[in-house]
Amino acid sequence: MTFQRARSKEQREIRRQTILDTAAAMLDEMPVAEVSLNELSRRVGLATSNVLRYFESREAVLLELLHRALERWMADVSSELAAGVDPHLSAHERGDQMAAVLSASLARQTVLCDLFNAQTNVLDHNLSFEVVLQNKRSTIANITIMAGLLRRHVPELGDNDRTITMMTMIMAGTLSAHCRHSATALAAYEADPTVLELRLDLRTTLENALAALIRGTLARS
Repeated sequence: MTFQRARSKEQREIRRQTILDTAAAMLDEMPVAEVSLNELSRRVGLATSNVLRYFESREAVLLELLHRALERWMADVSSELAAGVDPHLSAHERGDQMAAVLSASLARQTVLCDLFNAQTNVLDHNLSFEVVLQNKRSTIANITIMAGLLRRHVPELGDNDRTITMMTMIMAGTLSAHCRHSATALAAYEADPTVLELRLDLRTTLENALAALIRGTLARS
């Protein structure tokens, strides 16, 4: 793909969306750590300096993709929770159902989980103060929306809904990295069943962790 110089506001927005769409396609092929600015520029058909006219760094591109993916997931999981949590059950039972829905949903969101995992160690760096502050404000807004969604189904959580929301994102990101096994590791698990307990499954492990967190929170409340 080769672009002519973007002269109008509409052309610049098209260029910006193309960069985002290209980066999103790369994340379908490779983990966050392997997405480079040089390769992104090559695929878009722009010099790296031109890409940097639209985003101040690789991290700024990935940060915007994180927010786009998070907003899409929250829209999807809203209907999934409505279908998967029975309002007539006890708080503990509803909490278990919520853990099951959230873990199953996030296990399908491999790119989002990878971006969650990269947020603090990667995406908070190589950015201007203004971009970091804007990101933090957007994150707070998303946490508020998601926390309200969780409390709709388990109102007994009270103000702890925000903690559950943040821990869900943190655990999903961290576990996604631990559950991404190399071919060599898979061969080792196959060869020696005594080490098989280290082969974690993202959905199952996340569900157990969230259920324990929610039940513990309800007990303390």
